[in-house]
Amino acid sequence: MRGCRGCSKAFTFSSGKRQATNFYVWDSEDAAKAFFTDELLQRVTGLYGVRPDVEFVQVATLVENIPASF
Repeated sequence: MRGCRGCSKAFTFSSGKRQATNFYVWDSEDAAKAFFTDELLQRVTGLYGVRPDVEFVQVATLVENIPASF
């Protein structure tokens, strides 16, 4: 996915709420908006039967706990 920062993605699911929440970390809001087109949202709606809500937020801090190479 062009513009996805190292393609950082987190996928979550709440069985109690029957809701999925997914996070993508993009290089810019423009890159994210270029990915989440109406065509993509329609395709996802067709697959899952529910149109996804898409929000754009700023990441205050991203911590990547990657072990150092030896």
